[in-house]
Amino acid sequence: MAVMLLVLEGCRWCTTDACLEHERIALLHLKPFFNYGNQLQSWVEVKGSDCCKWKRVECNTTTRRLIKLSLNSTRWFDNMGYDMDNGNLNAWYLNTSMFLPFEELKSLYLSGNAIGGDLENEGFGKLSSTLSNLEILDLSYNYLNDSILLSLSELSSLRYLDLSYNQFEGSSHPRGFQLLSRLNNLETLDLSWNSLKNSILFHMRNLSSLKTLRLRRNQLKGRLDHIQDGTQWRLTNLEELDLRLSNLTNLKKLDLSGNQIESFQSFKVMKLYKCGSKLELTHLEELYLDYNLFNTSVFASLNKLSNLKSLSINYNQLKGSIDTKDLDAFIKLRELDLSDNELKDLVIHQDISGNHFQIPLSFAPFANLSNLKVLSGDENKMVMEPSFYTSVPKFQLTSISLSKCITSQQLNLELPTFLYYQYDLRYVDLSHNNFSGTVPTWLLENNTKLEVLILMGNSFTGPLSFSSALISNVSSIDISENKLQGQIPTTICSTFPHLWRLFLSKHAFEGNIPLCLSVMKYLSFLDLSNNQLYGKVPEELIAKGSLTILRLSNNKLSGNVVPVVLNSNGVQNLYLDGNNFSGEMTNVDLSTFEFPNSIREIDLSNNKLHGKLPRWIGNASFLERLALSNSGFEGSIPMEFCKLNRLEFLDLSQNHLSGSIPSCFNPPNIEHVHLHGNRLRGPLSLAFYNSSSLVTLDLRGNNLTGNIPKWIDTLSSLSVLLLKDNHFHGKVPIQLCKLHSLSIIDLSQNMFSGPIPSCLGNLSLPMQTKKILDIGIYRQSTEEDESTRIMIANLGPDSYYPYSYFEEVIEFTTKSGFYSYKGDILSYMTGIDLSCNNLTGHIPPELGNLSEIHSLNLSHNKLTGVIPSSFSKLHQIESLDLSYNNLSGEIPNQLVELNSLEVFSVAFNNLSGSIPEPKAQFGTFIENSYEGNPFLCGVILHKSCSKTDSPSTISTVSEDKGEDGLIDTYDFCVSFLVSYVVVLLTIFVVLYINPYWRRAWFSLVGKCITTCHYSNVGNSYLSHFQAMCLATQIAI
Repeated sequence: MAVMLLVLEGCRWCTTDACLEHERIALLHLKPFFNYGNQLQSWVEVKGSDCCKWKRVECNTTTRRLIKLSLNSTRWFDNMGYDMDNGNLNAWYLNTSMFLPFEELKSLYLSGNAIGGDLENEGFGKLSSTLSNLEILDLSYNYLNDSILLSLSELSSLRYLDLSYNQFEGSSHPRGFQLLSRLNNLETLDLSWNSLKNSILFHMRNLSSLKTLRLRRNQLKGRLDHIQDGTQWRLTNLEELDLRLSNLTNLKKLDLSGNQIESFQSFKVMKLYKCGSKLELTHLEELYLDYNLFNTSVFASLNKLSNLKSLSINYNQLKGSIDTKDLDAFIKLRELDLSDNELKDLVIHQDISGNHFQIPLSFAPFANLSNLKVLSGDENKMVMEPSFYTSVPKFQLTSISLSKCITSQQLNLELPTFLYYQYDLRYVDLSHNNFSGTVPTWLLENNTKLEVLILMGNSFTGPLSFSSALISNVSSIDISENKLQGQIPTTICSTFPHLWRLFLSKHAFEGNIPLCLSVMKYLSFLDLSNNQLYGKVPEELIAKGSLTILRLSNNKLSGNVVPVVLNSNGVQNLYLDGNNFSGEMTNVDLSTFEFPNSIREIDLSNNKLHGKLPRWIGNASFLERLALSNSGFEGSIPMEFCKLNRLEFLDLSQNHLSGSIPSCFNPPNIEHVHLHGNRLRGPLSLAFYNSSSLVTLDLRGNNLTGNIPKWIDTLSSLSVLLLKDNHFHGKVPIQLCKLHSLSIIDLSQNMFSGPIPSCLGNLSLPMQTKKILDIGIYRQSTEEDESTRIMIANLGPDSYYPYSYFEEVIEFTTKSGFYSYKGDILSYMTGIDLSCNNLTGHIPPELGNLSEIHSLNLSHNKLTGVIPSSFSKLHQIESLDLSYNNLSGEIPNQLVELNSLEVFSVAFNNLSGSIPEPKAQFGTFIENSYEGNPFLCGVILHKSCSKTDSPSTISTVSEDKGEDGLIDTYDFCVSFLVSYVVVLLTIFVVLYINPYWRRAWFSLVGKCITTCHYSNVGNSYLSHFQAMCLATQIAI
C-alpha cells in the first residue's frame, strides 16, 4: 500500500496544470503583433508561466491545450474606430503559420485588427490539416477582400464564420464566394457591411448546413422575383441572375437588412420548386429586412413562414394601416419590429413602435399576447385612458424599449400601468419621455433578472433612494437628465455589487462623492457630471483599478488635481473639466509617481489652475487626447510635449501662453490642434511640418508673425485652417490650393497683401467627416438574452453611448455673427474668410467655381474691379460679404439665382446702376446691404433709376485701370465749391480783424491793377480779379 501511494504521489508531481511549453512560446511570438496599448501584459516571458491563465486565452481543462484565442481589437485600441475610407493605409498582412502550434484550437477571434489579407503561401488554407478542430473564426472589422476566400474555403471544420465589416465585393476574384460551398459544416455566415450584390445569394446555394445568413448593409437591390421555371429566381430592375437557394432547407436565420430590396413576388422566394417537388424554408425562425424599401404588401409574401418567431422590418416604407389578419399566419411569432415607418393604424388590437401610433398607457391592446417577450415602441404617441380602466396582461416581457414617446396633452405622465405586472424583465429603456414622480426603483425590486435600466431624460424628482436588498444582476443604470436632488445614496454600492456602468449626470446632486463607490470592484464607467458635487475626489476611487471612464465634469470639486491624475490606475478617460481645482501642476516629485500608462484622454479645461504647463505630461506616452484650455496657464509650451507621439487632439486655448511653438512639436498622429487665445509669437518655423494627419489647425488670436510657410502643402489632410487675428503678412500662398481637403479657411484680421490667388477656386471644399472627433460608440446590452441583443441591434442611432466625451468645436464668423460648429453640422460647414487685410486687385472669377461653399467674406480690403458674374454658381452659399472695398460697376443680376443666400452686403464700394431685382432671397435684403454706394438705385434704396439721376456709363476699362479709379464728378464739383467759399470767407475774416493786413491787401490790389492795365494777356482774368477785389473792398 505504501508503495502504491508513493507511485501515485510521484505521478501527481509528474503532471502539471500549466499549458504546454511550445504553445506558450507560440503565444509570445504572437504578442508583438497583437499588443496595442499593452493589452497582453499578462503574457509574460517567464518560463513555467501558465499561459492558460493569461488574458484572452482559454485551455481545455483536461489536456491543457489551447482551445480559444481572443485577439479581437488588439492590433488597434477599441477607441481608434473602424475607418473604411482610409483603412488600407493601416492594413497589414497576417502570417497564419503562427497559429499552427495550437492543434486543438476551436475558436479564433481576430476582429478589429486592420488585417488586409494573409501572406502569400502562409494563408488560412495552411491551417486546414493541423487545425482540424477549428469551428469559430471571426475576421470582422478588418480590410479583407475576395482574394482571401480561397484559403478560407479549405477550413472545412468551420461552423461559424464572421466576415462582416470588410471589403468583399463578390466579383473581384475568380470564382470568389463559390469556393465557400466547400464548407459543408458551416452553420453561421455573416457577410454584413460589405459591398456584395444580388449574385451573392446564388453563391450560397450549396451551403446545405447553413442556419444563419446575415447580409445586412450590402448592395442588394430591386425585386427578388420568383419565376416558376423550376430552377431559378430572376432579378428585375437590374440584370438576370440565377439565385438558386434550394439546398438551404435548414436555414433558421436570414438577415437581408440594409439593402435596397423593394419586394418579393410572393414569398415563393422562400418556396422553391425543384424537379417538381416543393421545397420550403420551413425551419426559418428569424427574418430581418430592416433598412430596405418594402411596403405593407410584404406581409402577404411572408405568410407561409409558419415557424417564424422573429420578424423585423424597421426603417422601410410601410405606410397607412396594417390588418392583423396579415399576421395571423405567424402563429409562433414572439418578436415583431415595425419601428421607424409611417404606419398610422393597426386594424384590430395592436400598436407597434416607431411610427405614429397612439399607444394607451395601459398597453391593453397587447394584454392577450401571451407569447410576447420583446416590445419596442420608440417614438410613438402615448395617450391617457379613463382612470377606471384596468387590464392585467398575460405576457411577461424580457425586454422593453419605449424611448422618445410623446403625449397629446404634453403633461407629465405616470409610468405605464402594465409594468407593475412584469417580473421577468432584463432590459428596460424608458428614456426621453415626460414620465414624472419618483424614480421607479420597484422595477429593480420586482424584476430580479434585470440587467439594464435606462430612465434618462424624464422628469423624475425628489431624492434618489434604493432598498438595501441585494440586486445582483444589474450591470447598468442610467438615470441622468432628470430633476433629482439631495445626495447620492450610499446604498447604491451594497445594493448593486455587480454594477458596471452608472450614469447620474445632469441633476442637482450635492455633497461629496460617496467613498463606497471605491469598493465596487466591477464599476468601469462612472458619470457624475453636471451636478453640484463638492469636496475632493477620493483617491481610493481613482486608484481602485476597475474604472476605465471617469466623468466628473462641471461640478464644484476642488483641491489639488495632480494626485488625481497620477493615481488614476487603470483609468483610460479622465474628465475633470469645469470644476474648482486650483494650484500649480508643476510642483511634483516625479520620483514618487509613475505616470499611469493606461490614460488615453485627460480633460482639465475650465478650472482655476495657474503657473506653467506641467512638463511631466510628456511622460504620458500613451496619451491620445489632452485638453487644458481656459485654466490660467502661462509661460511657454514645454519641449517635453514633443514626446507625446500618440497624441491626436491637443487643446491649450484661452490661456496666457507665450513664446514660440516648439519646432519639434510634430506628433505623427496629431489631428486637431487648438492654441487660440494665447500670446504665442514668432513665425511658424517647422512646427507641424509634414504633419500629414493634421485636420484642424487653430492659431487664432495670438501674436504670430511672418508669412504662411510654403511647406503648408505638406499638411495633406488639413481641413480647417484658422489664423485669424495675428500679425501674418505677405501674400496668400498658392500652396493652399494644393490642400484638397480644405473646407474652412480663416485668414482675417492679419496684414496679408497682394491679389487673391485665383487657384482657390479649384478647391472642392468637400464634406469632411474627419473634422469630427471619432468618439467610438457602444450600446447597452444584456449578457444572456439573445432576443434582447437583437432588439438593441435594431435600435436607432440615438441609443448609442459614446466611449469618448471629447468634441471638436470650430468657431467661425459668418452671417454677420460668430458661430460654433460641431457634430454633423461641422462636417458640412465650408467657408473662406479673407476680410480685414490689405488684399488688392480684382476678385478672381474662378471663385465662382466654389459651388459647395457656404460662406465667403472678402470685406475690408482694397479690392477693385467688378463683382464676378460667376458668383451666380455659388448655389450653396448662405453668406456673401464684399463690403468696404473699391469695387465698381453693377451688381450682376444673375445673383438672384442664389436661393440659399441669407446675408448679402456690398456696402461702401463704388458700385453703380440698379440693384438686383427684389425676388427670391434678394427680396429679403434691406437698405444697409447696399449703403455707401451713391450711384446705386432701386426701390429698396428709395431712389429711382431714371437717366437724370444716374451717372453716365463708366467703361469697365476705366474701372480696371488702377486701384484709385476716376474721381466722381459730383463729388469733385461739391468739394471745389465748398473749398472756394471757405477760402473766400477766410480772407474776408482775416482782413476784417487785422488793419495792418487790410492795408497791405489794398496796396497789393492797387499794384495788380496798375500792372495788369498794361498787359495784353489775360484781360478776362483781370476783369474777374478786379471784380473780386472790388467786391471785397466794398464788403470791408
